[in-house]
Amino acid sequence: MANVFLVGAGPGDPGMLTLRAKEIIETCDIMIYDYLANADFLKWCKPDCEILYVGKKGGDHTLPQDKINDLIVEKARSGLVVCRLKGGDPYVFGRGGEEGEELVEAGIDFEVVPGITAGVAAAAYAGIPVTHRDFTTSVCFITGHEDPTKAESGNNWEVYGRSNSTLVFYMGVGNLPMIAQNLMENGRPADTPVALVRWGTRCNQTSFVSDLEHVAEDAQARNWKAPSIIIVGGVCSLHDKLGWFEKKPLLGQGVVVTRAREQASGLVNVLRSHGACVHEFPTISVEPLADYNEVETAILQLARYQWVVFTSVNGVKFFWEQLREIGLDARIFGGMQIAAIGPATADELRARGIEPDFIPEKYVAEHVVEGLLKRGIQGSDVLIPRAKVAREVLPRELKEAGCNVTVLPVYETRLVQADGDEIMTALGAGKIRYVTFTSSSTVENFFELVPADVFKNYPDVKIASIGPVTSETVKRFGFTPALEPEDYTIPGLVDALIKDATGE
Repeated sequence: MANVFLVGAGPGDPGMLTLRAKEIIETCDIMIYDYLANADFLKWCKPDCEILYVGKKGGDHTLPQDKINDLIVEKARSGLVVCRLKGGDPYVFGRGGEEGEELVEAGIDFEVVPGITAGVAAAAYAGIPVTHRDFTTSVCFITGHEDPTKAESGNNWEVYGRSNSTLVFYMGVGNLPMIAQNLMENGRPADTPVALVRWGTRCNQTSFVSDLEHVAEDAQARNWKAPSIIIVGGVCSLHDKLGWFEKKPLLGQGVVVTRAREQASGLVNVLRSHGACVHEFPTISVEPLADYNEVETAILQLARYQWVVFTSVNGVKFFWEQLREIGLDARIFGGMQIAAIGPATADELRARGIEPDFIPEKYVAEHVVEGLLKRGIQGSDVLIPRAKVAREVLPRELKEAGCNVTVLPVYETRLVQADGDEIMTALGAGKIRYVTFTSSSTVENFFELVPADVFKNYPDVKIASIGPVTSETVKRFGFTPALEPEDYTIPGLVDALIKDATGE
């Protein structure tokens, strides 16, 4: 069996990674990755995976290709599983063929995992179909940066100039004047549409359309840089008509997500679907308790409660884990009332066969108590499974209403042991537009890692808070949230970001 995998990471959008590629990333022992391979994919690596960066950009080679070949062979001989992760497709201007030859010569089995190449994906994200029956029936992928040691060019400019094919040049921005001139001298009309797409499929994608005569001048005026692809042909005239990706409301907006990694995926995915550049910075982690004896005792005595109030998705998950541990299920709740604070918590209960008897209109403790009192909870025995440390408003006010309240910790949140260097760097580079907070603990732990006195140096960065309780915690650190949705939910928070970004 192969223990080396030449893996195509696709053009950059995480959604463009193949399932096979993700499987290799998750199981490999050694990761050797390139500049154009999205570094976000590394979070899927095993904790003990050895990660090696060998990226190359614009002549700046962390490691020359021959040394990369040697490194792959050396690591492969260790008998461990090696993932060689390359942007796009390994065999489309990715030098994967050269690496494969080295492995064959060394007698090492390998497997190739193709990836979606930028010549197709970036064009599509810019509204350009590389083939279209009204314009062309063929496409040609061409390197815009040939091997300088070759005796003569492999580019047949006469053929390219006379052809009606869509031409897609990789790595050609530095040679754009030469490319345009050669095409015109060999028969391509000066008014042929040309598109440039930079960072195709990623949240910072930009593109524009010109023509062969003016494209070099237009690119210089825009200070256009690599990595970009150049598309030549009539299909580029569809850029404005079919363009969809660059219309996303949060495109290019840097958004920090501070939720625990276990909870962040939903928010991260929604933000990315709207084009945001998401910076995952989990300030808390959700952890099981060291001892669940008290929880098991409470479950076995559950029949004595008239109400169980779940205050979070995590409360449901950890409570149910203990139910299963002792061989019980949802039937144990027969005859009692169940409340869920918020739609996500309600959905978590529904997934386990429980339809909540009460969901408040506003998802804060004060409104919960008001609603529960209207439901006649006064004087009831109430169980509240929740985090080990949480606000005391709900149990306090229920006690004041005559309830016999048992607060049952079923999990705890902890400060993630990390520093704020990554976010500080992004702030300094002007890459952050919004910082989102979904609970008081995310606020407190964020400012533990990014001191408030330092954060004050970035007044243009907007704080988005999920609700008034979280906002009050933000204010304790000397800031006023710029955004707070009327609906204290993740969808409400995303809607608030979109409205602010678009000026609606």
